[in-house]
Amino acid sequence: MGCIYRPKYKAADGTLRASAVWWLKYRGNGREIRESSGTDNREEAKRSLKRKEGASAEGKPVFPHADKIKLAELAEDLKNNYIANEMRSLDRMEDAINHLLPFFGHFRATQVTSADVTKYITTRQEEKAANGTINRELAALKRMFSLAVKAEKLYRIPHIPRLEERNVGQGFFEREQFEAVRSFLPDYVKPIVTFAYITGWRIRSEVLNLHWRQVDFKAGTVRLEPETTKNRDGRTFFMTPELRACLEAQKADTEAFQRKTKQILPWVFHREGERIKGFRRAWVSACRKAGVPGRIPHDFRRTAVRNLERAGVPRSTAMKMVGHRTESIYRRYAIVDEAMLREGSEKLAQAQPWQAK
Repeated sequence: MGCIYRPKYKAADGTLRASAVWWLKYRGNGREIRESSGTDNREEAKRSLKRKEGASAEGKPVFPHADKIKLAELAEDLKNNYIANEMRSLDRMEDAINHLLPFFGHFRATQVTSADVTKYITTRQEEKAANGTINRELAALKRMFSLAVKAEKLYRIPHIPRLEERNVGQGFFEREQFEAVRSFLPDYVKPIVTFAYITGWRIRSEVLNLHWRQVDFKAGTVRLEPETTKNRDGRTFFMTPELRACLEAQKADTEAFQRKTKQILPWVFHREGERIKGFRRAWVSACRKAGVPGRIPHDFRRTAVRNLERAGVPRSTAMKMVGHRTESIYRRYAIVDEAMLREGSEKLAQAQPWQAK
């Protein structure tokens, strides 16, 4: 049977005084545990003791000091986990934490409830955040608790729901739209978007990080090593005539720059010898001038999938070329447009000529 008590200490004047904060004494994990309740409220200390004893009676592990852990500490643990495992989505996770901490940062981890999570969701929705964005943030929150439980800091994970996402991207480029946008882009960006339009590879993590050692003109291939892709799968794309022309022109420009500056450039795409990290402003401006505002570079992935579908490339092959591990994800990108539907009806009519009589 546990109890609460206030330990005595010797004050500076030599008198014996009782602590203002209540302490807990109980048995858990097969031993006697003493820990601070963190409160000077007697009733609150009793409730904390009952929770500890209840968990112990049910055979659950008891984690001393769990009540003191704040969510900010769990966020730091999550960040360290991403860094230690060299996870490529570190930037996205840090962005999620930057939204979570202003709301949850002062919470003690054991105090977070499903109601608190729901309130966070409604707050973010009022800020016009998309459900997909909120889901990424909730996934980070759930991961924080999961790591804490594995590390035996906490004993439970609150219920964290997942919102229905209705904002699945639908954008893709017709050839003339792509040509129009490309014409308004700076010269150093044009080969990047040409490569992305043909391959459907992720611009930020795959195209901009491409090295010349991954390009084999003799074999006619461009290769991504397993550790360089989002899903850790290697990938090979055989050059189309347009892709080869794009890369050969880029190679010639790079060699000319190297001869002029005496530099060795490992990157396929660069800006005056400097690695390119992004081109958002140029992109937004080009889309507006081309009459297709609101388009995003990620639309090239949908475009490549649709073009492969139009060309009749087997789905398993197309998934390997673009870099989709599961068919469910691939189907989200395999947009069927009006031209494909019209072509399907024409093929059906040819297969059933009696219907025209």
